Amino acid sequence: MGLLQQGKWVDKWYDTKNSDGEFRRQDSRFRSWLTANGETGPNGEQGFKAEKGRYHLYVSLACPWAHRTLIFRELKGLQDYIDVTAVEPIMLENGWELNDPLYGFDYTYQLYLKADPSYEGRVTVPILWDKQTQTIVSNESSEIIRMFNSAFNHLTGNHSDYYPQDLRNQIDSVNTRVYDTINNGVYLSGFATTQEAYEKAFTALFESLDWVEGILSKQRYLAGEQLTEADWRLFTTLIRFDAVYFGHFKTNRQQIADYPALSNYVRELYQVKGIAETVNFAHIKTHYYASHLTINPTGIIPVGPAQDFTQAHNRHQ
Repeated sequence: MGLLQQGKWVDKWYDTKNSDGEFRRQDSRFRSWLTANGETGPNGEQGFKAEKGRYHLYVSLACPWAHRTLIFRELKGLQDYIDVTAVEPIMLENGWELNDPLYGFDYTYQLYLKADPSYEGRVTVPILWDKQTQTIVSNESSEIIRMFNSAFNHLTGNHSDYYPQDLRNQIDSVNTRVYDTINNGVYLSGFATTQEAYEKAFTALFESLDWVEGILSKQRYLAGEQLTEADWRLFTTLIRFDAVYFGHFKTNRQQIADYPALSNYVRELYQVKGIAETVNFAHIKTHYYASHLTINPTGIIPVGPAQDFTQAHNRHQ
């Protein structure tokens, strides 16, 4: 994590912390919308027209937020429509490093400054870049996946819908709790600087994991019998949990492997066509353990745990 302040890079592993030692994540700043015809997006921001080859996606294979966008690129058959560059796994004093095919940049913060020379704020992935106007369309993963869900349908013929109208209220409700206490909850635990802040986040995290286990014990997916964006937003945290968060972020009450419904659910989603190829545990473990030196000063990357997500799942067969 890092920030641009007055055109200079500031190395930080957090956005802000309050006086109680709690991690605070800043909002994304680039919030334009990619739409079928370039019309204004649902958030009222500027629209960009969906066109083959026009956009480039910058991601980290380690980052759960960026992982969402890679998943939707696969699910929606956009591999030939949107190019991808993955940054290097280790992020140190200059932020995300990359071998940029468009401009020859070495760091992602250079993309932000190209888009807006006066930009100040956090520098994150994913970055959805418009090669035509040479700017950032969006760096908000939750909105990028909704763009991918529908903007290119008329070009690809892929009309699968992971945010269906009749389930939106339910999806939004699940997303809110999952984001606050699970997706972000692991970070709230890992980056807490007081015992009280850590235990508060830890408790909320496992209360929510228990809640999700209860839901998945009764139904196939979070919003019922249909796979939706809510499941994929949860998946990117769950797939990293045992390998990284359990030890590195001290979220160690139990592993996902210890939850019968959740562990089978993760295997089922992992086995969806194209998804396994978006999961890179070497990048994931290298990034967290070798980049977060305030948490893991030695930079040693654990060898384990042994995991196999290719086993057959037996959920609601």
